[in-house]
Amino acid sequence: MRLLMLIVALLVSGAVPAVAGPLEDAVLAYAKDDYATALRLLRPLAEQGNADAQDRLGLMYEKGRGVPQDFVLAAAWYRKAAEQGNADGQVSLGGMYFSGHGVPEDYVQAHKWYNLAAAQGGGRDRLTNTVAIFFRDSIAKVMTPAQIAEAQKLAREWKPK
Repeated sequence: MRLLMLIVALLVSGAVPAVAGPLEDAVLAYAKDDYATALRLLRPLAEQGNADAQDRLGLMYEKGRGVPQDFVLAAAWYRKAAEQGNADGQVSLGGMYFSGHGVPEDYVQAHKWYNLAAAQGGGRDRLTNTVAIFFRDSIAKVMTPAQIAEAQKLAREWKPK
């Protein structure tokens, strides 16, 4: 009985060490430049539909970390994350449309994705929101009012998959 009470007390106090999962392990591996491990852990999660893993796998392809640099694959993985409503994936996909990397350059699409991310108030942290707002507002300066209206319409009509 005392052992059970001790276990309950430890659980309630938060003294039990947190157990990392494959995504957290992949993030740590990536941070340590262990791209082979990050890729091995991320790919199955991404293929199973984990939006965070899809976004991070897109980053690996965009930067050529642990895989050959491939903007088309990067954009494809970012799109999978973005279409699920992942703010980080939305910002990244917006950047691909802005630069024309892996997808045709399209300021309307870029604005749409930045706008969707900005509307969420952030992804993994506030930085995502700040970046989304900055790029959305910056790209708007080189767009026509009609392009901005179209981008806003697309954002309003967008639904996550």
